[in-house]
Amino acid sequence: MFGMFTYAKEKSSEVIKAKIILSEFIYEKASFASCHASTLIETNEGILAAWFGGTAESNPDVCIYSSIMNGGKWSEPKLVADGIVDATLRYPCWNPVLFKRENGDIVLYYKVGPNPREWRGMYKISSDGGKSWSTAFKIPDNLLGPIKNKPQLLNNRTIIYPTSIETAQSWKVYVETSEQDLSKWRETTIDNNGFNAIQPTILFYKGGKIQMLCRSKEKRIVETWSKDQGKTWSALKATTLPNNNSGIDGVTLDNGIQLLVCNPIEEGRNKLALLASTDGKMWSKVILLEDQPEGEFSYPAIIQGKDGTVNITYTYNREKIKFVRLKISKKGH
Repeated sequence: MFGMFTYAKEKSSEVIKAKIILSEFIYEKASFASCHASTLIETNEGILAAWFGGTAESNPDVCIYSSIMNGGKWSEPKLVADGIVDATLRYPCWNPVLFKRENGDIVLYYKVGPNPREWRGMYKISSDGGKSWSTAFKIPDNLLGPIKNKPQLLNNRTIIYPTSIETAQSWKVYVETSEQDLSKWRETTIDNNGFNAIQPTILFYKGGKIQMLCRSKEKRIVETWSKDQGKTWSALKATTLPNNNSGIDGVTLDNGIQLLVCNPIEEGRNKLALLASTDGKMWSKVILLEDQPEGEFSYPAIIQGKDGTVNITYTYNREKIKFVRLKISKKGH
């Protein structure tokens, strides 16, 4: 059971603690009624967040919006991408994902299309910390880029994208890679082993091992591992972590601790928790970010800041994006 998970270390026992430093909404009022699928990244000036917003998910007026926290205040939400094709055709936007390249440029990946089975991958580039953006570029045909969660840099400095595809028959997880100039896109397949899984998140371990944890329809978070820097992956396997068929996200801290934000339940989206692990197998509950009788608190994004704090955004009842900053510490006992 979720409540019975323990955090264990081979030669010592420690408890991971989280202290909330800041908890607030990115905005109180906006030009759009509904929002979802936030992403965040740290810039030289502060935290940059993005999400999609409009009258309702999948409506043609849904666009990508962003806001920058500078000096402790969030800027007014700004429209940064839309799905306008021409004067008579417009599609909704979906699932923005932010990524910072080693040259300092920020890439905004997102999707445009009538639904997740027919969308295509797009991206824009910012050279000024998200204040302005290039025109939209298309990801090569038959590739999508990151589906929900942030890409990562591999040891050879290429970008690895945790991605997935949805069809009427099944969901499948796989990975894509590209150079940092967004050339030489490649696809690596994964044996999904009968699971319907999407939206992976990437975690790194000692010895070069990489784990991807994924959302699934099978009421469990599922995993796959790579021992060769993402060239090959193990077949998907269920973990003991419950999943409500909703998005998750994780981050590997500088000290090697793994953090995962998820809905720790099989049904509903009214609870949202932060979990911790050192081996990717045994997980403990660090803090409940939301625990309410009803409501939707979902699609989290998580990063570690330069100052060591942990920053999280998530959907709050499809009406607002909530931001939480935590200080993580270890306490031996």
